[in-house]
Amino acid sequence: MKRMLFALALALAAATPAAAQPAYPEKPITLVVPFAAGGTTDIVARLMADHMSRTLGQTIVVENLAGAGGTTGASRVAKATPDGYTLLMGNLGTQAASVGLYPKLAYDPRTDFEPIMNSASTPMLVVAKKDLPVKDFKEFVAYAKENAAKLNYGSGGVGSTSHLTCLFLHALLGVKPQHVPFRGSGPALNALLGGQVDYVCDQTVAIVPTVQAKEGKGLVVAVPNRLSVIPDVPTSAEQGLPRFLATGWNAMFAPKGTPKTIVDRLNAAARAALKDEPTRKRFLELGAELPDEAGQTPAALGELVRTEIDKWVPVIRDAGVTVQ
Repeated sequence: MKRMLFALALALAAATPAAAQPAYPEKPITLVVPFAAGGTTDIVARLMADHMSRTLGQTIVVENLAGAGGTTGASRVAKATPDGYTLLMGNLGTQAASVGLYPKLAYDPRTDFEPIMNSASTPMLVVAKKDLPVKDFKEFVAYAKENAAKLNYGSGGVGSTSHLTCLFLHALLGVKPQHVPFRGSGPALNALLGGQVDYVCDQTVAIVPTVQAKEGKGLVVAVPNRLSVIPDVPTSAEQGLPRFLATGWNAMFAPKGTPKTIVDRLNAAARAALKDEPTRKRFLELGAELPDEAGQTPAALGELVRTEIDKWVPVIRDAGVTVQ
């Protein structure tokens, strides 16, 4: 009898921790945006966090932690406790280009994160300040080739999506204008509006309102088709540079080792956000492209990271750009 009671006590003790596991989430979640407020990644994060908070029943606090082209914030999340309460809204720069840019990168995007979902892809757009003496992209190309030494461009930091896109454009044109890096594309856009930089290569989500308000010159979109939200801005193919194709993306990640049940819960909440009509409408109004059902899985995001690293690292190395 004593043996039976002892065995029962052991069984109850073993069962108690599992039974006592709290339902996730039981407290607010921090979503780290590794750039300053106001840029594309920040806008995407806040749109997603707003709806996901309602689905999950807990607040998702967006925290801007800028520095080192986004790698400061990404490093923090990579090293965070894998309990689902510290997440990252990463992008092409932090999760792909960083591999080629930083020889001493503190994390590996392929192995140090659990992918949750790609939130939005964003066509890239070249926008010049209002008083730059060009009326279209063809004139801009000619002007850049003649005046590269005195031209400058702003970006969200070394290795950011905006920097990579301009780097790609310059490689195609054979020019090397001066780079002015900021702690996010939001400050870079402010510098464009203030006339401190001549142009930017930015994601539609952040800069479409500027073009619509004619506060900057939308010169070209780096995708095959014109965008309905800015139909007057031609494509790179229409302007004689068909190889200039670039699309950014912003996606949610958790630290490696985060339990699958939590990743699945977050993925379901993220999917619900993209099904919400007001949220979808806002994304589309800003020129974003939303992933289809097949592209909304953690596996699809993991594959995107791997293929983007394979695509961009050679471009970066050929350009000879590294950050110590």
